[in-house]
Amino acid sequence: MKIQQLSIFMENRSGRLAKIATTLGNAGVNIRAMSLADTSDFGILRLIVSDIETAQNVLQDQGFLVRFSEVLAVAVPDMPGALGNLLSIAEHAGLNVEYMYAFVEKQANEAVLIFSFDDIDRAIDIMLENDIKVLKAERVLKM
Repeated sequence: MKIQQLSIFMENRSGRLAKIATTLGNAGVNIRAMSLADTSDFGILRLIVSDIETAQNVLQDQGFLVRFSEVLAVAVPDMPGALGNLLSIAEHAGLNVEYMYAFVEKQANEAVLIFSFDDIDRAIDIMLENDIKVLKAERVLKM
């Protein structure tokens, strides 16, 4: 139920994001989800991709610093209050959200949330105990 995510550390300058996207595209790697956080000097691009090993190899060949981490994908109804409910469950369980990003899957009328929790294994258990739909990596990669 854990999903491998790439984190790419990059200089905050024109063309770096385009270089990453082009490099992945040329290698046949599809980006399934992404988040970009930046400061004045650098950024961290987080990606869930169709082929993590190829992505890592081609990006490292281009000089990018790439790291792996595990994240959790959950689906909630695409409606007001769904995120608040999920976050309340996490808070009551003592889970800390390190970061998150989201996208909407219109065919299923669900919002897909990607979380980094301080204790991912416990987070999986808490979500399942509270009937939160935890997505398998295969499903996220096919979206």
